[in-house]
Amino acid sequence: MKFLLSLLTALLLAACAHVPAESAEGPPIRAMTFNIRLDVASDGGNAWPHRKEMVEAVIRHEAPDVLGMQEVLLHQKQYLESELTDYTFVGVGRDDGADAGEFSPLGWRNDRFAMVDSGTFWLSPTPEAAGSKGWDAALPRIATWAILRDRRSGETIRVLNTHFDHIGTVARANAARMIAEWVAGGDAPAIVMGDFNVTPDSEPYHVLANTAQSGLSDTRTISSTPPYGPPGTFTGFDIMAAAEGPIDHIFVTAGFAVQRYAVVTQHWEGRLPSDHYPVVADIQPQR
Repeated sequence: MKFLLSLLTALLLAACAHVPAESAEGPPIRAMTFNIRLDVASDGGNAWPHRKEMVEAVIRHEAPDVLGMQEVLLHQKQYLESELTDYTFVGVGRDDGADAGEFSPLGWRNDRFAMVDSGTFWLSPTPEAAGSKGWDAALPRIATWAILRDRRSGETIRVLNTHFDHIGTVARANAARMIAEWVAGGDAPAIVMGDFNVTPDSEPYHVLANTAQSGLSDTRTISSTPPYGPPGTFTGFDIMAAAEGPIDHIFVTAGFAVQRYAVVTQHWEGRLPSDHYPVVADIQPQR
């Protein structure tokens, strides 16, 4: 009997020793930010009707758990919602807080997350005023956020998706400070992603990537494996053009470690699904 008890104890200890690391820390989360380029006829052969299936295919292949998109018009959002039925999307149009103008929608896999709360605020001195422009911005800009409960681990995370102005330098700097305040205003670990229209040598980037100011770090710089793909994320639909620094970023708080980071350059015989490459990061929650 003593021999059998000793054998059972040894087997149990051996089994516990081989439990995967993610069981102790929670399963990794794949985050993806993707500026899909709004639908404009002047794009010619690169207009939305000619590439919408490519956008859908890239998202399906990368299979993010959380997905932030930018430059999404209502009919583009409706198309992707109808095709990507494994996801729930939230967000409003930036012009009126309903259906008008570009969306910065935030999505998540239904089998992975359940929504606790969500909302949108405008990157302006009046963040609750729909359609408001901030400072020297050329256009209204928004941030869409959600609080999500992980169905696997039971933990809660916060996720925010945004698109900074392409003209206003003051607007981008103040928008970065607003995002930093949003991060500081919650208890759960946060993922912040989007098209920030800034490279790593800019003031807004330094606000966001400086843990002392924002509580955030750039997934590209803290990935435990070398970043994959080119340094630049904007291409203008030219696959040879992404040489400059990234303007699309994924940031995380100290509640996460980063396993992998990639700029996804998938193309179809040189044709690209958007004028931006999507960015993907595999993020490990830390308990």
